[in-house]
Amino acid sequence: MAKKIGVIIDFLNDKYERQLNAAAAKYGYEIEYFPSSAEAVGRVDDCEILYGHCSQKVIRSAKSLKWYCCCWAGVDHFCDESLYQNPDCRLTNSSGAYGTTISEHLIMVCLMLLRRQMEYTEIIRAGGWETLPGGIRSLHGARITVLGTGDIGTEFARRAQAFHPACITGVRRTVRSSDPAFTSIHAIAELDSVLPETDILVMALPSTPGTVGILSRQRIALLPETAYVVNVGRGTAIDQPALTEALNAGRIAGAALDVFAKEPIPDDDPIWEAKNLLITPHISGQMSLGYTRDKNVALFCEDLENYAAGRPLARFVDRRVGY
Repeated sequence: MAKKIGVIIDFLNDKYERQLNAAAAKYGYEIEYFPSSAEAVGRVDDCEILYGHCSQKVIRSAKSLKWYCCCWAGVDHFCDESLYQNPDCRLTNSSGAYGTTISEHLIMVCLMLLRRQMEYTEIIRAGGWETLPGGIRSLHGARITVLGTGDIGTEFARRAQAFHPACITGVRRTVRSSDPAFTSIHAIAELDSVLPETDILVMALPSTPGTVGILSRQRIALLPETAYVVNVGRGTAIDQPALTEALNAGRIAGAALDVFAKEPIPDDDPIWEAKNLLITPHISGQMSLGYTRDKNVALFCEDLENYAAGRPLARFVDRRVGY
């Protein structure tokens, strides 16, 4: 009997099916495609590998699972050891597929904040035609801090360099050599000294015990009043009530958030009314961009080759630390 891979991706098309089938056959696997996680529950007992956006129920029901390749970059929901009947089951993410689309989102919202596009949109909607006092600002000459220098943070830094900022400071767990797009790299232990010298704080962190609440009330207070906060990582990284208060009090210039502590945002959450806040509904990544889908499938096929050859998986996630 052929070894089996279960695939649950809602962006499946004929091209991806041919690509996945060819890769599976090359290494002695057959694939069963499931239209949804709901239909896969209880039907994946014989799957050695699962690829896609599986629910926790699917993972729990997979008795023979040895490798789960999640099609998202963030896998905090799959780090609970109790999900796996086989404690040696390997977990990988799809880091590397989202850098392009999320970095473009970051450039977009940074420019919208700096050029006051939200305010101008409201003026035009009201039938007005005026120039706001105080002018606009630019990425040119800006001091940018990137908290999280993985694929997303690095792809953003590469693109942001084209605008000639004063500097792009990377902040990460450890100080080691990094992409030349970063002017300098600092450890998270140095974050408090970096924040006062920041015009734009871009956050692209996974959710781990070490990142929850990292932008605390005290650290928000370290930012200049002219600073902007942009978050595309996880909403848990920010003290959301403290950020709302800072925005409303004018203690920072504005923010653009694609992720929140609770999603969807509850109707009564004060953040809906926060001043100078650009909200997007967790859409900076997703699978909307064709390149993202192409890259996602390609990354799985590459790691399937590693798996079949007994080599380490390229995007292996240590469930104990969350990355």
